[in-house]
Parts: sequence; C-alpha cells; structure tokens
Amino acid sequence: MPPQPRARTLLLNVAIDAVRESGFAATSVEDLCRRAGVTKGAFFHHFPTKEALGIAAAEHWSATTGDLFETAPYHAPADPLDRVLAYLDFRKAIVEGDIAGFTCYLGTTVQEAYAAPALRDACRAGISGHAETLEEDIAAAIALYPPSSPVTPSGLALHFQAVIQGAFVMAKAWNDPATARDSLDHLIAYVRLLFPAPTERSRPCPK
Repeated sequence: MPPQPRARTLLLNVAIDAVRESGFAATSVEDLCRRAGVTKGAFFHHFPTKEALGIAAAEHWSATTGDLFETAPYHAPADPLDRVLAYLDFRKAIVEGDIAGFTCYLGTTVQEAYAAPALRDACRAGISGHAETLEEDIAAAIALYPPSSPVTPSGLALHFQAVIQGAFVMAKAWNDPATARDSLDHLIAYVRLLFPAPTERSRPCPK
C-alpha cells in the first residue's frame, strides 16, 4: 500500500477542493479537519490560522498545476502562435464536468479575500506566475507576426487569465460549463483577429 499523505498535505488538498466547492469564507477549520481526518490540534500545529492555510494552499495549487501545464500538449507546435492558440484550446478542453473540478482555487479565493493582503498577494503571485509562462511564446508570436493592435506579452498573458477567471464566474452563475467554453471561444477569436496573418502562414500551402 502506498504511504498516506502527511497531515499538512492532506489539509492543503482538502482545502483546495473545499474552497472550489463552497468558497473560502464558507469553509471552516472544522470542515477541513473532518475532510482530512485530522484533529484541530493537528491543523493548528501546521497552520496558525485559516488564512495561513489559505496562503499555503495557494502556493500548493500553483506548484501542482504548474506541473500539469508544464507537461501539457500545447507546448508541442513549432510555431509560437500555434502554441499560444493551443494553450487556449487546452484551457477550453479542460472546462468540462463538475464546475468545482475545473475552476481555479486562486481566483475563487481572491474574489472573497482580496481585503486580506497576504492571502490576496499569494493568489496574485500564482495567477501572475502562470501568466509569465506564456510570455515567451506570445513575444515570439508578436515578433514573427506583428499584431493588428499594439500589445505586450505580459499584458496579453494577463488578459488571458482575466478572461479565463471571468469564464469560471460565468460557469458558476449559469451552472453550466458551456458558458465558460463560449467565453474562451471569443478569446480564441480575438487572438486570431489580433494576429490575422499567422494562422495562414503557419499552415502548409495547398499543392
């Protein structure tokens, strides 16, 4: 039998699940302990407050999802714009099933806890850190295919995250993942309009 996760890791994992299901404010220490099968004494041994757990969970979320995105198939295309579009296609493809299963811990938490500076900053660091992983491909696409309107790699990468996080809110409001996928379709269309030539240039000419 594989070794069981330590109490700290169990609490981080259940916190991420619970917050995505019910929100940060509605998730109590008692609920987290029950889900993780640990005592409140064990909780406070690892985390002095629920906010401290929230900050650690933001860092844990960024690390675990970072592994997912690092090995995702959107890195494969040779053309940088194709990689950018493949990233958006990948984000759309994983928007399915239970809403809590595809929405973002960071976005869910910061919507409620933006007035708590340390927790807000931890969420921002995770979102911006992920956006930064896209900047190199976006910069290469801009250099290869000058866009129809001036954009910066950092600005466009953060815009992607704004739309994705907003799409999650729409999915929750409509209780329907299709609403989020529609938003991502509009984002993909925007990128194709922003870079009008590359999609044609990157494909082989018909013989």
